[in-house]
Amino acid sequence: MLAGGFRYETHPQRIVFGAGKIETLPTEVAGLGAKRALIISTPGQQGTAEDLARRLGRSAAGICAEARMHTPVEVTDRAMAVLTKSHADCLVAFGGGTAIGLSKALALRTGLPQIVIPTTYAGSEMTPILGQTENGVKTTIRSAQILPRLIIYDVDLTLALPSSVTATSGMNAMAHAIEGLYARDRNPVTSLMALDAIRSLGEALPTLHRNGSDRNARLQAQYAAWLAGHVLGTVGMALHHKLCHTLGGSFDLPHAETHTVILPHVAAFNAAGDPAALAAAAAALRGEHAGQALYDLAVEIGTATSLKTLGMQEADLDRAAELAVQKPYWNPRPFDRTKIREILGQAFEGMRPARMP
Repeated sequence: MLAGGFRYETHPQRIVFGAGKIETLPTEVAGLGAKRALIISTPGQQGTAEDLARRLGRSAAGICAEARMHTPVEVTDRAMAVLTKSHADCLVAFGGGTAIGLSKALALRTGLPQIVIPTTYAGSEMTPILGQTENGVKTTIRSAQILPRLIIYDVDLTLALPSSVTATSGMNAMAHAIEGLYARDRNPVTSLMALDAIRSLGEALPTLHRNGSDRNARLQAQYAAWLAGHVLGTVGMALHHKLCHTLGGSFDLPHAETHTVILPHVAAFNAAGDPAALAAAAAALRGEHAGQALYDLAVEIGTATSLKTLGMQEADLDRAAELAVQKPYWNPRPFDRTKIREILGQAFEGMRPARMP
């Protein structure tokens, strides 16, 4: 790669990282030249959104606690009405990928700047990518207008994160890093970031499964999520993300949990397409084969390992395979509907992946 040269593009973002950094929010809003911030959250985070509004005082334009998983277009339509009525001049998203997704959808329509305060490890805050669902189909849009301007990483906001969310959002971040390693447009910088994210998550997630209040492990996981999100925002996605978008958008499976279940099987499949990248991932996880190491990690941290457990119906696997091969993403190993159906079948049963021929 070095001999042939490479291209690396960075995105203009400000990162504020550290304990207690939520206290800087009023200053950061003012630093954007904004005077009226609309706070975006899920219904379950409305109480915290109200606390943020009190913290902002006169700079708070209101709260929209309507964010839904997979960012349905009809939810964005309703949020636009709230935004218009509030006369806000910036957006503040608080929570995980669901809240950030709605903020991005609003920013795409309005051009308003975004401040994101992530409380999980989803990594969406680092990408200029919006995944939204309409008529049962999830599609992605990449635009500089979608990219948040400022991210506040405050470890204190993650200390009470439930074990299940810690595990699955951490595996979601892991998926970003794994796919970044074999992306068609990867470069030495993103590969270094991806490997450090994989190693850091592989160490932090088991520790947090045993003790969720371990501050050092929380910092390590948050740092890894930042790296993995940056990688995803810089390089292209491949088969893993295509399958997860299909299963989430068309079958309403939970986002992070789907990433967790699918990732080991796609990693096992792609090991023959890019052996060096997947061998590096396995080494970062202190395993021999990446797919098996990822599956073993998921088991260790207590996550679901089968699509069946997530509510997928076996009768829908054929349709999922058909959808996944429509408008396919680039992938290091060619695939067809039959191979996708095989991958989905193994993920449905929750089998420990073998090395695929």
